[in-house]
Parts: sequence; structure tokens; C-alpha cells
Amino acid sequence: MAGLVDLSVKIGSLVIKNPVTAASGTAGYGEDLAGFTGLSRFGAIFTKGLSLEPRRGNRGNRILETPSGMLNSIGLENVGLKKFIDEKLPFLLKDGAVVIPNIAGHSEEENVELSRILSCTEGVSAIELNVSCPNVKEGGIAFGTDLKIFTSLLEKTRKAASCPLIVKLSPNVTDISLFAVRAGEIGADAVSAVNTFLGMKIDIKSRKPHFINKVAGLSGPAIRPLAVRAVFKIYEKVNIPIIGIGGIASLEDMIEFLMAGSSAVSIGTMNLVDPWCAEKLIDGLEKYMAEEKFGKISDITGLAHGM
Repeated sequence: MAGLVDLSVKIGSLVIKNPVTAASGTAGYGEDLAGFTGLSRFGAIFTKGLSLEPRRGNRGNRILETPSGMLNSIGLENVGLKKFIDEKLPFLLKDGAVVIPNIAGHSEEENVELSRILSCTEGVSAIELNVSCPNVKEGGIAFGTDLKIFTSLLEKTRKAASCPLIVKLSPNVTDISLFAVRAGEIGADAVSAVNTFLGMKIDIKSRKPHFINKVAGLSGPAIRPLAVRAVFKIYEKVNIPIIGIGGIASLEDMIEFLMAGSSAVSIGTMNLVDPWCAEKLIDGLEKYMAEEKFGKISDITGLAHGM
């Protein structure tokens, strides 16, 4: 089937060879995942959220399995910018990965500086601005739930970034499409939709929240119908690519996201369950497109809107 279908996707000036990417936070910096599958198979690898200085993350419980999903309260633990550039980025590039760092600064100024430096760093193909992490107190979710704060951050980040800019949106808002529209107006090259939903677990023995931060981010197949709805709604409002995220575990799941309006998808929680998931999806998509006589990804994107 090689050559019969075109799996490539264009995001601003970046062209990735297929629409299957690894979601930020679920593949670390590639080392663990590379033990199972070649990172070059992915269209791109979104790395763990980066800050200028190393970050220890949250204290206490961090992960809890839930029905068809997972709650996490990692708190954006990361190695910091210098170690990423000196050690993690070379490893990713050596394994043939298309690298898209996720940036998650504490402040506007930190995000602007991260954007400025990373967008000029050799080997960085694009950056993903994380305005939607629910597990940190500084910045984090406030960037993605207050349209005024979101606008100010994105305007400054867009000016600082000299490479394609992707904005990772929060689903924890009344109307996610408002934020997607604003991102497009300011000049974002794509949006990622969605990050985790806010969830909670109460320990009935201690009679206290399971997580120190009380709330945590819910991911996995449990959120997929909600994420598909978000992508469907965004697609009707914007003209920039959407990277669909939220519980993708099978070829059918991925095609559902594409038909809802995604140009590409990110695999998150399933990387932890089945590290070969991406390979299966890429092979399955190529076969599906050939059988259904789709020549390119854009032939599928948004098909559900024609009804």
C-alpha cells in the first residue's frame, strides 16, 4: 500500500509524515517508549511540559487508575530547559523523532522566554504552548480558562516564537471554541484538543481527597466522547488544524476524531497501556484509507460535518 495514500499533515510550515503523535506527558522524553517502538514511526513526539528551571512536581499521590481512565497529579515535573537541550533533545533526534516541546512556564515571561529559545533551537520542529494543565497552582489552568489572560499570553508568545506554534486547549471551560478562535486570530498554527478534564477521588477511609491538590486530570477512554464533541465544535469555528486528543485506543477511535475535524491525533494514556499502539494505528490507517479509497488525510478530516 506504500505510495497509494498520503498520510502527511501540514501544521503551519511543518509537514509531519503521518497524523499519529505522542501526547505530551505520556512519552516523557522518548527514552522509555523507544525501548518498544522506533520514535521515528510517530508523526511527532510532544515532550513533557518544560519550564526554564527543573521542576519537582507535586507531592503525595500522583496517579490513580479509574474506570476506563486515569487521574494524574504529576504537576509538570521536568528536567528544565538546559538539560532538555543538552541531553534529551539529542536522544530524540538520534532516534529520528520529530520533536515538539510542550512549554509550561509559571508566568507569561517564562513562557515567552521558553518560546524564544526553543523556537531557535536546532532540531525543534514546533512548540506546543500548554495553557491547560490542571495540576499546578502558578499559571497552568488560569492561562487556559480566562480569555483575557489567554489572549495576553498568546499574543506575547506568538511574537517570540519563530517556528510553528500549537496551543493545547483546556476542556474545563464553558465554550472551548472561543479559545480556539482566539488562538487562530492571534496566529497560532494549530490547536491541540483536549487536555485532561478536572476530576477528583475521595479516600473514604481517611475521609480526605486522594490528591494533595484535591483535583487531578482525568484522561483515557472515559473522556473520549467529550473530547470528540470538543473537536467537532472547534472545527466549525476555525480554519487551522486541530490535533485531537482524548482516550484514543483503536483505529475506530482515531478515525472518529478525524471525521469530527482533527487533522492529526495524539496518543496519551494508551502509550502507558500499549506502547505499540501508535504503530498499530499508523499501519491500520494506511490500510483503511486504501480500502476506502481516501487519497490523503484531508479527505477524512471533518467528514462528519457533511451530514
